[in-house]
Amino acid sequence: MPTDSGASNPSDTPDTGARPGSDTIDFGLHTFGDITRDADGHPLPAAQVLRNVVAEAQAADAAGVGFFGVEEHHRADFAISAPEVVLGAIASVTDNIRLGSAVTVLSSDDPVRVYERFSTLDGLSGGRAEIIVGRGSFIESFPLFGYELENYEILFDEKLELFERLLHNEPVSWSGTQRAPLTDQRVYPAPESGRRIRTWVGVGGSPESVVRAARFDLPMMLAIIGGSPARFAPLADLYRRAYAQFGTPLQPLAVHSPGFVADTDEEAKNIFYPFWQAQMTQLGRERGWGPVTRAEFEHAVGPDGALFVGSPQTVAAKITSVVQLLDLDRFDLKYSMGNLGHEHLLHCVQLFGTEVIPLVRQSLSVTSE
Repeated sequence: MPTDSGASNPSDTPDTGARPGSDTIDFGLHTFGDITRDADGHPLPAAQVLRNVVAEAQAADAAGVGFFGVEEHHRADFAISAPEVVLGAIASVTDNIRLGSAVTVLSSDDPVRVYERFSTLDGLSGGRAEIIVGRGSFIESFPLFGYELENYEILFDEKLELFERLLHNEPVSWSGTQRAPLTDQRVYPAPESGRRIRTWVGVGGSPESVVRAARFDLPMMLAIIGGSPARFAPLADLYRRAYAQFGTPLQPLAVHSPGFVADTDEEAKNIFYPFWQAQMTQLGRERGWGPVTRAEFEHAVGPDGALFVGSPQTVAAKITSVVQLLDLDRFDLKYSMGNLGHEHLLHCVQLFGTEVIPLVRQSLSVTSE
């Protein structure tokens, strides 16, 4: 099971079948590397945003957070297009925190190159690399790298099959329709001591994706970015039922959700809302939904919504509820949002590590007695 200490290698730890408690639940932070603004409202250069992300990861490491993940995008409003390079920089200035993608868009990448890059990161970081693979909610990488969207499903299915085989650190023979075959091929560098790099499958909400994660015997990261977390209980149950049907030991289950922590509820909401509203409006124009309202935001930050925004006490209480509802092994907070500034993000990271995580552990300990 995952632990909160980056010094251990959770990928090497077999699942005992025990469900998470206050000592075993893990916590992480994710950032998209959004282009933020300076005090005068001007967009920061992408280079400065990248350096700020490294500083935020350092703060997460110092605050005792278990995992730090960076997202892959290929568009003007995000700075991170090469997650492994950013993670390598972070590895050089941190000691314990595990490092990974959130997510790697495997469909528009080559599984062999992804494996080589993360195995390299694993060696440089002393065994702290993790990977979250997914199809991605943005599609810019497909035309950029010459992939057809009509092959969206088969690209991910075939590449995930190949990638899972690579994780065993053995010679691989494989053939499919979307890349050249491999015949008894080894891939280098191999992780130290034969370690298997923990790889999660990011799932947005389709039952087919849930069953796919179980079929490949990989941990699952549910992305709850809208609606009530309770709507995802059937998917968590399906994941476990699929494992029972396949007859293999259950892998960990995690949730990734957006949120923001400040000193008080009102401060958190007032800081976060304008940036959330602006980003959701922009995405709405791209994807065909209407403008969002403050009333929708207030519902989303409430008990039945998907935003984890508020004081440490409020966010901890909501995380505790979702951990218990879905029987989670890990909860990751996606803490960046549009142009929300670096100083606010740093404070959020520190509060999450030093206050939210201990509060959740305390609540889970009390309820388990």
